[in-house]
Amino acid sequence: MAASWRAVALAVAAVGWLLAGAARAFPAEDLVARLPGQPPVTFRQFAGYVDVDAKAGRSLFYYFAEAREDAAAKPLTLWLNGGPGCSSVGGGAFTELGPFYPRGDGRGLRLNKKSWNRASNLLFVESPAGVGWSYSNTSSDYSTGDVRTAHDMYQFLLGWYAKFPEYRSRALFLTGESYAGHYIPQLADVLITHNEKSKGFKFNIKGVAIGNPLLKLDRDVPATYEYFWSHGMISDEIFLAISHSCDFEDYTFNDPHNESKSCNDAIAEANSVVGDYVNNYDVILDVCYPSIVMQELRLREYATKISIGVDVCMSYERFFYFNLPEVQQALHANRTHLKHHWSMCSDILNYSNTDGNINILPTLQRIVEHKIPLWVFRLEGG
Repeated sequence: MAASWRAVALAVAAVGWLLAGAARAFPAEDLVARLPGQPPVTFRQFAGYVDVDAKAGRSLFYYFAEAREDAAAKPLTLWLNGGPGCSSVGGGAFTELGPFYPRGDGRGLRLNKKSWNRASNLLFVESPAGVGWSYSNTSSDYSTGDVRTAHDMYQFLLGWYAKFPEYRSRALFLTGESYAGHYIPQLADVLITHNEKSKGFKFNIKGVAIGNPLLKLDRDVPATYEYFWSHGMISDEIFLAISHSCDFEDYTFNDPHNESKSCNDAIAEANSVVGDYVNNYDVILDVCYPSIVMQELRLREYATKISIGVDVCMSYERFFYFNLPEVQQALHANRTHLKHHWSMCSDILNYSNTDGNINILPTLQRIVEHKIPLWVFRLEGG
């Protein structure tokens, strides 16, 4: 019965948009009629899968929210979160710049009044396969790296444009944060190469924006501890020990044995002093105590914890919300009935330890040389 009512709702909605003169091409099977606990909105939402390798059975999950007003005249913005291996749907779409935030009880949504869909149509993709609800039927695909991730996102965009042909000529902005400092520039590079070779369709790239990006490891790693020190989170002695003991020119991504014992000891002491319950991006925020939050969510008795207007427990609320069966059904997600829960960052992905060492600065130079505007920005409270 529930499925029948949902089909009726989709049909009525589609007829309504046709009568209103919005007879633009869209995949009706991906239309999200309404998310559980969602406040009323006037913009359309879509979610579903795009196959990027049919032979391997590799497919990426996406969530798309149209602009709040005049969507046909607004650009398309792709957003990717980093990790590597973390969800752009759970991150960008539902706790950062998307149209909704999770509600304090973990069973509904509230509007994000500062969502980027005030100015653009927003596309979020769980990439690579193995992140969130994206999957592969070939288990070896879960061992991957930057080259395949960029290629799969290129194939994804081609497939997504086939679903939404009206966006093929639309202005495209490529954006993301953290390890998307690798994802986004490398994707831009692949799209630029496509445009150089193609005699037909070309991607209409109008800008690239990356926040808190990983660009050059030997600079980014020490900057973390400079930040801790400048905010009074570690002592002068610990910071000097790190500065004098660590040769970050030879630092290797995600390798605990890349430095001397004295360096590793100093870094371990710094991490211990900072602790687990500090937001490294915004150290003045309160903290969320996960065991208490999850217990209260299960009991359905939870008052959102607010600090300077920020719900510091959103990460736990979204985990609870996305693992509700009715939410996955509404999003057309988890079509292969994965054996694991949805989580913000993948436990099954085996991402290359060496790709984090790639210097992205030459790729940024290539983007700028093609006269594509580039913005590198800092995020607070990430």
